[in-house]
Amino acid sequence: MDVLPLYRQAGAFHEGHFLLASGRHSPMFLQSTTLLQHPAAMQTIGAALAARVLEAGHRPDFIIGPAMGGVVLAYEVARNLISALPDVRAIFAEKDGQGGMKIREAFTVAEGQSFVAVEDVLTTGGSVLRAVRATESCGARCLAIAVIIDRRLQTGPLDGHPLLSLQELYFETYAPEDVPEWLAGRELREI
Repeated sequence: MDVLPLYRQAGAFHEGHFLLASGRHSPMFLQSTTLLQHPAAMQTIGAALAARVLEAGHRPDFIIGPAMGGVVLAYEVARNLISALPDVRAIFAEKDGQGGMKIREAFTVAEGQSFVAVEDVLTTGGSVLRAVRATESCGARCLAIAVIIDRRLQTGPLDGHPLLSLQELYFETYAPEDVPEWLAGRELREI
């Protein structure tokens, strides 16, 4: 699925010079929060990710996303799964203040339950993997990680977990000491 038209239509595809959360620099940036505020776009993306989950043969007990961006996405994917999985739930993991994530006490995660973790744009996988680890520490089993866009150079599993993506899209990123002149000449915007 080509999701770039949805990002462009929502004004969520940016070109310039960006300092990413990872500390790397990029000439392009996808601002998923801008996209995720549009219910019609979310419905399209949620339905497509839910279809990918079912096509892969997964029947999760719940969908989890890292707070904050993954909250809406987890909900929308779960909502689109209810015709096939009427008891599926949507939950989220939040920062634990120690560099990891935790599951809120209000959410029930039982030993042996299965889940799919969702994320908007996957670059390093840090946030979604922290959410996966927090959930696995409760005894649940990760079936897959589902993302809108996979920006990694390599394809395939993420930390041993199957990866489902709507689109693979690679934007060149640079370490701070390796930023080329053509990019360094543009105004830097921190994301």
